[in-house]
Amino acid sequence: MTTYSEQDKIAIAVDCIIFGFDGEKLKILLIKRGFEPEKDKWSLMGGFVKAGESLDQAAKNILTTLTGLDGVYLEQLHAFGDPSRDPVERTVSIAYFALIDINNYKQQLSDRYHAEWFPLKDKPKLIFDHDEMVETAKNSIRNKAAHNPLLFELLPKKFTIPQLQSLYEDIYDIQIDNRNFIRKLTAAGLLIKLSEKDKSNSKKGAFYFKLDKKRYKTNFPNFLSFIPAPSS
Repeated sequence: MTTYSEQDKIAIAVDCIIFGFDGEKLKILLIKRGFEPEKDKWSLMGGFVKAGESLDQAAKNILTTLTGLDGVYLEQLHAFGDPSRDPVERTVSIAYFALIDINNYKQQLSDRYHAEWFPLKDKPKLIFDHDEMVETAKNSIRNKAAHNPLLFELLPKKFTIPQLQSLYEDIYDIQIDNRNFIRKLTAAGLLIKLSEKDKSNSKKGAFYFKLDKKRYKTNFPNFLSFIPAPSS
């Protein structure tokens, strides 16, 4: 049997970055690490790739084991392989990310490993290079969202303008002028106004809207043109 006996052995891991929107805030799912080093500190969902697993299989299995989430579409993001990233031994991690509507997965989430949602803006410091992974994922989402209506997939079927604005502000780390936001949305013709209102935050309430899927492909670039560059 042929082997690569003269080559160094390197551990392969996967880490899952799960972003979710609950209708008000963009959040990230974290767990407390259950072993040393960095035991009981906040971490992404991660683990090692087993001999019989593909990378995609490992990512899905780890996510389900640590959080209970199943059926989540994970996209491979980037490989992180700094020799000093893990103090125990040389480990290369393949990061995956997902965008989900939190309300669609509430019943699945397990607290066995203390999985918890944090507002992205207020997340705690993470172990190893996990903060770098999160920033890389955010930049990838920003780039994708600048060319297609990706973020609309995070919204419920009917949503309010404040919900949509909050989502874009959290993703791009910006403050958007409310009047300009509404004007651009109206001009783009992407949304269909419904007669129903959300009165959870005020007596007057805010009208619900839904995405006009027939028009967003052609009109979406007009909507994005006013969003400023994200802060560094």
